[in-house]
Amino acid sequence: MYIDVYGDTLCALVSAAGLASTGHNVCLHVPEGPAATTLANGGCPYREPGLAELVTEQTIAGRFKLAAGDMPPDERAAIIWLALSPTDVDLAFEIIGKLPTESGRSWVVVNQSTFPVGTTEALERALAELPGSESTQRVAASLPDLLIEGAAVKSFTAANHWLLGCDSAWGRRMVAEALRPYNRRRDNIMMMRPREAEFTKLAITGMLATRLSFMNDMANLADMLDVDIERVRQGVGRDQRIGDSYLYPGCGFGGLSFSQDVMNLASTLKHSGIQAQLLDQVMRINERQKESLFRKLWRYYSTDLQGKKVAIWGVAFKPESARIDNAPALKLIEALWAQGVQVHVHDPRALPALAEWAGNRRDLVLHKDPYAALVDVDALMLVTEWDAYMSPDLSHMKATMKQPLLLDGRNIWDPDFMKQNGFEYFGIGRR
Repeated sequence: MYIDVYGDTLCALVSAAGLASTGHNVCLHVPEGPAATTLANGGCPYREPGLAELVTEQTIAGRFKLAAGDMPPDERAAIIWLALSPTDVDLAFEIIGKLPTESGRSWVVVNQSTFPVGTTEALERALAELPGSESTQRVAASLPDLLIEGAAVKSFTAANHWLLGCDSAWGRRMVAEALRPYNRRRDNIMMMRPREAEFTKLAITGMLATRLSFMNDMANLADMLDVDIERVRQGVGRDQRIGDSYLYPGCGFGGLSFSQDVMNLASTLKHSGIQAQLLDQVMRINERQKESLFRKLWRYYSTDLQGKKVAIWGVAFKPESARIDNAPALKLIEALWAQGVQVHVHDPRALPALAEWAGNRRDLVLHKDPYAALVDVDALMLVTEWDAYMSPDLSHMKATMKQPLLLDGRNIWDPDFMKQNGFEYFGIGRR
């Protein structure tokens, strides 16, 4: 099958490479920008396990090709796949408007972009207005982006489930056929109406964000009640009605897509005349939580942080990612700068993105070695729970730091063990 994918998002690249790997002939149309330049030079704009190798492999095989974002699809393409950023709604309609109509071809436009509820139906109406549509099948289908960043390739090639919103039986068959190689063991495709698929995607994100914010609220209360939130988390997670996913308290969540989806859901509710009080509170709790480590440090040093040196381990918005979109570390760094703190940072992948975000500053030092970031610091803040930070060399840490103060924003270390090794420890709902 010939499939043309439009977009420069992680979702676009993973979908294009994943579809090509099963034998489809895929052309990825990339708008002008950094992603297009990187791909044209043989690179990969996203650091995801296995993605660069998959793109290279499919390019060599001849099943993965690149084209400009404004180029029309291959004349043999039956599926037009839109994986655009949430702000590119107008671009989606521009792509529809430029589809060649002289051949009287049938298409399925797969909308994998996170657009407002009802956009897929509007795309189908735009298709119906194209010349020759009365004698062809031109339909739109919603296939929401459910990728898990840090495991994007695996979450596409071994998806737990797909949400397919399409009112056309022919359209559903076409999309199901495109995904068939990844849907053989059991039928993972859930069929529904387009707006139901779009809304389900937003509802999933809202539920996950609510669980995280609730546990962060509980962790803050646990601090005041002298309760270990880790014991509470385990007890709550054992309840079969709840389960243990997304119950880990921490210093806030980030990510462009995750935060945007929550805001989109809140906006959808407001435009429908419903007050999104819960979601508004979820976002407020999250923004407040991003400063939780700063507040602990501020209290520890009796509000005097001028001239202090602080190390941060992990600035990516989540492990296995090089992205810092809305990352909790950014708000934390800004709070530290405002108090005259010099910040030393290590992250396995996200330092280039942080350097671009921060620009040239004397109060920010980036380190390739995590222990080099600890030299003479007054505290270490753990913000992103990379595996490399799970079992550090404690004797090396203690000998390197000026003050053996640990602020664990992800509760990955054992408080008692750290104290036995000479550290002062503060976690999220743990101490």
